[in-house]
This record gives sequence, C-alpha cells and structure tokens, in this order.
Amino acid sequence: MSRTALRICPLCEATCGLTLTLDEGRVTGARGDRDDVFSKGFICPKGAAFPAVDADPDRLRGPLVRVDGELREASWEEAFDAVAAGIRPVVERHGPDAVGVVLGNPNVHTVAGALYPPVLIAGLGTRSLFTASTVDQMPKHVSSGLLFGDANAIPVPDLDRTDHLLLIGANPLESNGSLCTAPDFPGRLRALRARGGTLTVVDPRRTRTARLADRHIAIRPGTDALLLAAMASVLVEEHLVDLGDCAPHVQGVAELADAVKDFTPEAVAPACDVDADTIRTLARELAAAPTAAVYGRIGSCTVPHGTLASWLVDVLNILTGNLDRPGGALFPRAATDKTPRPAGPGRGFALGRWHSRVSGHPEAKGELPLSALAEEIDTATDAGEPLRALIAVAANPVLSAPDGDRLDKALGSLDFMVSVDPYLNETSRHAHVVLPPPPPAQSPHHDFAFNTLAVRNQVRYTRPALPLEPGRMPETEILARLVLAATGRHGADPAAVDRLVVDQTLGRAVNDPHSPVHGRDPEELAGLLTGHDGPERRLDMMLRLGPYGDGFGADPDGLTLDRLLAHPHGIDLGPLSPRLPQPLKTRSGQVELLPEPIAADLPRLRAALDARPDGFVLVGRRHLRSNNSWMHNVPALTGGTNRCTLQIHPDDAERLGVRDGQPVRVRGAGGEVTAPAEVTDGLRRGVVSLPHGWGHDRPGTRLRHAAADPGVNVNQLLDGSLLDPLSGNAVLNGVPVEIAPGAASEGVPGTASGPVR
Repeated sequence: MSRTALRICPLCEATCGLTLTLDEGRVTGARGDRDDVFSKGFICPKGAAFPAVDADPDRLRGPLVRVDGELREASWEEAFDAVAAGIRPVVERHGPDAVGVVLGNPNVHTVAGALYPPVLIAGLGTRSLFTASTVDQMPKHVSSGLLFGDANAIPVPDLDRTDHLLLIGANPLESNGSLCTAPDFPGRLRALRARGGTLTVVDPRRTRTARLADRHIAIRPGTDALLLAAMASVLVEEHLVDLGDCAPHVQGVAELADAVKDFTPEAVAPACDVDADTIRTLARELAAAPTAAVYGRIGSCTVPHGTLASWLVDVLNILTGNLDRPGGALFPRAATDKTPRPAGPGRGFALGRWHSRVSGHPEAKGELPLSALAEEIDTATDAGEPLRALIAVAANPVLSAPDGDRLDKALGSLDFMVSVDPYLNETSRHAHVVLPPPPPAQSPHHDFAFNTLAVRNQVRYTRPALPLEPGRMPETEILARLVLAATGRHGADPAAVDRLVVDQTLGRAVNDPHSPVHGRDPEELAGLLTGHDGPERRLDMMLRLGPYGDGFGADPDGLTLDRLLAHPHGIDLGPLSPRLPQPLKTRSGQVELLPEPIAADLPRLRAALDARPDGFVLVGRRHLRSNNSWMHNVPALTGGTNRCTLQIHPDDAERLGVRDGQPVRVRGAGGEVTAPAEVTDGLRRGVVSLPHGWGHDRPGTRLRHAAADPGVNVNQLLDGSLLDPLSGNAVLNGVPVEIAPGAASEGVPGTASGPVR
C-alpha cells in the first residue's frame, strides 16, 4: 500500500518541501508540499525527478577497497581498517598538511556534510583544505569578511518586498538561486514585476531571467566590477549617496568616494561595452527607487575581479541606503545560528594566514584554491611536503577544477585516497577506499547552510522517509567513523564524535556570560537533549542555543527539536528584519567600506580599463535540470535542451563557416575540446558558452547514462593559472579562447585533448 512522507529537496539551493509517494520500500513519486511554510508547493524538474535520483541503479550499495590495483566490494569494517592504515602513516611520517581534504558542493545539501567535515579538519590539524567554494563563491565570502568582519555574513535581497532589483551575473530562472535561498525564485521575480517593480539583468547572455527583465544589459564578460564601480562613481558625483539608517554603522565613505572617482561611466564604457548614459541611468534608478537591492552571483564571482565585484554589489546597497533595510538587502537569522552576542568590535577577518606550498596562494576562509590541488600533489619544492593522501567528501574536482587532465594524473600518484561518494565517478575512481552514503530518501535533512541565506526566516527538518536498506550505513556514521579512522581513534564508538562536540559546545556556552545557559551544569544540559541519535541531539542543542531557542528551559516558548518535529511542514519565523550592528565583527565594530586589501587591488581594476580582448571569450551556463556534475546520470534530467553544446552567435558562426550541430574546436590555455555548435542570438557576438559539469568519458567510472552522452569538460580549457588574487577563486568566465570548425571525424557530441604547453 502506498503512503506519503515529507522531505526537503536536497538537489539545489531552493530547499523546496516535497511530498514523496512511497510504495514497497521505494520512492515512486514526488510533488511539492503545499503546506511547506517556505516553498508552498513549488517544485522544479529536479525535485520532480527525486525518485529517479534516489533509485539510480549506478549508486554504489557498499564500500569499495582497492586490492592489487582494483576496486573490490568490501565490508564496512574492512573499508575503515583500510582508511586508518592509509591515512595515519602519512600523518605520522610527513605531518598533517600532507593530507589534503577536498569538500564538494553536495556537502552543504546534507546533515552529515554540515556537521562532520569541520570535526575532521580540526582533528587532522591539516591546512590543506580545498573546497568547491573557490570555483564558485569565495569572492563573496571574502568581500563580506572584509566589509562586515564575518565571511558568512552575506546580505540577501529581500525579493518579496523590494521595488527594484538589479541582478548581475545571475540566472535564477535556471539555477533557482544561489547564495540567496528562495523557493520559486522565478515566481518571486514575476511578483516583483506584477506589483510594479523593476527588474534589470546584467549578463552577456539573454538568459531566461534576462528575457523576464524590464531591461537586459549585455555586458562584455569579465567587466562586472568596472560597471559597478562606475555606478558607484555616479552616486558620488551626482550627490545621490544616502546611507539611510545604516549611516551610524558605516565608516570610510569619503575614502570610497576618492577610490572610485576614476571609474566614470565614460571611462568604463569602452571596456564594458555599455554606453555611459545607460550606466548613469542604472545608478540614478537605483538611487531613486523606494527600495532596491543589487544581487550578484556566479557570473560576477568567477571573473578576474570577482572579489571587487562582490564588494561593489554591497557598496551599492550601502550607498543607496538599502543595506539592512526591508526591501533592500538584509542579513538572515537562521535557527541554528550561534547565540546572538551584543554588538561591538570583533576579531575582524584576515586573509593569507598561510600560503599554498607551490605557488604561494594565500588562504581565504581557511581554504586554498581548488585550482592549486594538482600542483600541490605533483610538484616538489623546498617549501614542504607535497600532498601524499587525500580525503574527498562529495567532491569531483576532475570535472569541477581547472585542468582536469593534470589533476587526473596527479590523483593517480597519491599514496592513499579515500572518497565519500555514492558514485564511482571521474574522481572517486582513483580512490583506494570508496565509502558510499545512502540515497537521500534514507537520510534526514536540515539546511544548516542555506537557512543562513534564506529570503525568509524559517526552520524545517525531515527525518528519513525510508529506513536504511540492509548493508547501508547512515552518512552521519560514515563521516563519524572517517573522523575516528583519520585521527588515530579507529575502532572507537562513532557516537563519541557527537558526544565530544556536544561536550565542547556546552562547555563553552556555560562559560559565556552572553549565553542563556551561563553558569549552568553542562552535564545537566546534555541530559536534556532529545533526538534519536547523536546528529539529532546536536541539532537540538543548536536550536536551543540559537536566536529562537528555549535556552534549555529559559524560554518556554522557544525552539527545540521536539517543537520542530511537531511542525512537519516547518515553522515560519518571519520576514527578514534589520539587524545592524549586531552581525558586524570588524575590529571597528562598523561596516568598513574600503578595507585595505580592497584598496590595494583597485589599481589592477584601473588597468582593466584599457583591456580589449580581440578574439572570443568563453562563459559558462547552467540548466534548470542540472546541478554541476551531479545529475547527468539521471535520464529524466538530461536530453532536450540540457545538452553539452557550444553556443555561438549567428554572425560569428557564419564568419567561421559553422552550422548548427556541426563540431567546433575550442582551444584554451589548458587544452582543447570539440563540441557541437548551437547557433543562437541569445548571447553577444564574440562570446561563446559551454555548460559546466560535463566530460563523463573517462574509463573506470560507473555512470552508464552519463557516459552514453558524455559531453566535454569546459574546465579542461583552463590551466589553473587564472585566479582572483584576493579570494583564490578560479576565473571561469570571460576566458580567452580560440574557435575553429571541427572535422566531422572528430565526433559529436564532444571530445577533449590534452593541455596546450
């Protein structure tokens, strides 16, 4: 007999509520949960495909261990024995930094991925941390850290109340939003238009989002920071700066005005290919709107001046009085945030506390650039030991990092590698041990990260919709055992990891005079925690200590896990509200409008005023039915328009003698790929576009559907040398490439060749 269960969708940042249909121990259907307090029934094609994602026959069902050079099925005990035997000798002989940790994007979509990697990294003591953030969003973390003193204090646009929205490098009708958690982002944009608001989109492609907008600005790729700086200069020049209620909390306005004075619309127009009058109009409309928000995303992050562009997004919000204002850009308050502290100076945010061994890249937010992973493995220097072991958790950097061919070879040279992954993919095929988590229907879900970026404060939690299949292990236990095996405590009870975190957290809380449990007995508090297991007890603890919590009984109406479980569709915690100065953790206790690292990088932006690329430049793109390299093995999410094609303008195609569907060679500093042409007037002349996450043609994987239509790896066109210097983020957009017709024999849908040296 069929039954239903609730589940929060883990397949993108929108975090929509689902109602799953269950039949004979499997998921047979998925629809939007109409009673979900946040998504209210919205669902996208990825959510509708949840049953197919959950039941993918290529998902690994048990661990694999490499024996005599081949990966073979093994027991969980054998797998963790192998992990301990592989990691600990490396740490003991070469030090903790010889063990690298790579965290992929899916970590932020799971309970386990949020709770255990920080414990693993701290337990290992390694500084060799690489994550997907440095091919995606690190510029926003760095700019927020420098402005506000907290790299995770990211203001989000108040979509439901704003009168004017400027999107730059963002395509939420395809991506469902990023660093801005908003179920039914498309519906929210249509509602903005319906209530008389204005939507402007800045993007070199006429995306689905751009087609919805009142105005589309087809900017030259990579010049986002110049455009934003020119808008800031107009606000200063025309005396349109009005900080509003934010004024008492901001320092450096005069210094900023001097810093942007050279970036006049007339000066930047040739580089941006946006005329000066249009730039002035954008600035004036932003200043004149009753409320407004500027929102930039991956297209403005993955460019040579990504941190400056991310900084200028918030500068514009500040100068127009729209930071921390309803209808502007506000700081969300998640239910699992730390206990609110009184406003005042903090420790601030520092860059470059250590550097990568080979190229000397500065760390940012505790991470080194993912682009540097290959060289940290395959290059010997006098600066220290190369990486000899790697722990990859939900990561596929062979496809997501630049120059996958080099990284592919480097991974094969490691002494030891363990991969936590449901698939044998382009990266995990190199592992000595593969630890597969169960399908999402067999796992709990709470959005620790995405609720800190949500456009409305709310909290939801769903327990597993289905029990674990025989032979499966919860992902939380997999990662807890991995922590123990990697840190010299192999064989200990995995629950000890959760107990350690609870004891440490409560120990700090009772000694914190600002905590609601100050002075109480931590053992007594631990005894009050509820939940089926350690992860639920940790969630209960975070909720109780959080901004809406009961303070372990101090507020009888406060939030606890039991109260949350009594509301299966979630609890609405209200719209975003002004919070300054409480979120500020700068040394001054104020918004530091022109931080020194930003000021030091502005001459590099001034030099870009004279840059004029002669040939083609490459940009990426997203598809509604895809999420990086995750979902190309699901038939329901591939085919149709979700294909790995090279989009090219009709005029450029005619000049090159390229027809729709014919193979085209694309050559960059890292190599060459061949993909079928998709001739379209939906992008600027001189710009070509390839989607991210394809290239499923390497041997030794078990991705049968993806391998049947592999596409090409766009990141193979990059050699890893192009980075935003402040954040270490890879430059993936606005990259110079050479384009030429491909011979029919080279094949379609796509092929790749090695690096250009």
